[in-house]
Amino acid sequence: MKKWQSPSFLVITFLLSAAGHFLDWNFTLQFILSAISVIFVAGFLGKATESVAHYAGQRLGGFLNATFGNAAELIIAILLVKQGLYDMVKASITGSIIGNLLLVLGLSLFAGGLKFKVQKYNVTLAGLNGSLMILGIIALFVPAIFLNTHSITESDTKLLSLIVAGILIVAYLAWLFFSMVSHKDYLNDVSDDSEQELPHEHQPAWSKGRSVLYLVLATVMVAFVSEWLVGVLEPVSHQYGLSELFVGAFLVAIVGNAAEHSAAIMLAMKNKIGAAVEIAVGSSLQIALFVAPVLVFISFFMGDTMDIVFTTIELVAIGVAIFIAKSITQDGATNWYEGLMLLAVYIILGVSFFLV
Repeated sequence: MKKWQSPSFLVITFLLSAAGHFLDWNFTLQFILSAISVIFVAGFLGKATESVAHYAGQRLGGFLNATFGNAAELIIAILLVKQGLYDMVKASITGSIIGNLLLVLGLSLFAGGLKFKVQKYNVTLAGLNGSLMILGIIALFVPAIFLNTHSITESDTKLLSLIVAGILIVAYLAWLFFSMVSHKDYLNDVSDDSEQELPHEHQPAWSKGRSVLYLVLATVMVAFVSEWLVGVLEPVSHQYGLSELFVGAFLVAIVGNAAEHSAAIMLAMKNKIGAAVEIAVGSSLQIALFVAPVLVFISFFMGDTMDIVFTTIELVAIGVAIFIAKSITQDGATNWYEGLMLLAVYIILGVSFFLV
């Protein structure tokens, strides 16, 4: 049953989303179809990435999973930048960061904790991830403070944004070198004797060539569906009186995070909590330290630089998410109740953003 269901739903939802876009169906229907299609396509992308990761190795595999898992958010954000919807771009960045740290990580810890009483992973990696998260919030916090206190002008803020973006990209690339090359063994995951896994679970879904082909195909499908989704975001938000903040931070983020949701939760339930944390936290770090800065440079080359100044509400949401995620993950051990706490904070923020 599962062998035909997933591909069938993937193709059907993609075709329906395409039909809705090209035949100018009702905006709400287009949004629903595109959102459902993005979820299925993101799932396909996640499976293809997981298969490619098998051949690439665990550390590089985790990086590929986070990178291609963020493909939907990045493509959606680039399309929003092209339309000049900078507030929604920043809201989607906020939503991606808190969505990965609170929703994806929370569901992973909760699901894994229900099956295994305590799950452990590399405590050194947890500490470094926490420090990188703090670097991310500092980089977002400083430009906002300097602009809002009128210490610098708006034009200077754009210059500062470009400089900060450049520093973050260098810091992220240096982190990749540190974690995957110079200190690769130092950050290896904790092995657990209680890990129970069937031999066939180690096998990839497809051959190497087919995995790469499907990865490219899934990325192209994500690009198309993302463009159709972005095209109806504005009219739908106006029709239902939803703020750009809520649409960007929660609707777009939840849809775009579908690949991370499925991959991280499945790994946690296989007692591979280190890999699950790597996907959730690593994805947030990639958004904060690489995707957001890249979007600043993309907007610069498009002729109108997007500053890296976030609103107070967005900074508070990101700060709260980083604070509790660092607090929970820093000891290198997790349980289901810690996952529940992360989900509780996510719901509190969700309701608050909806009421804005």
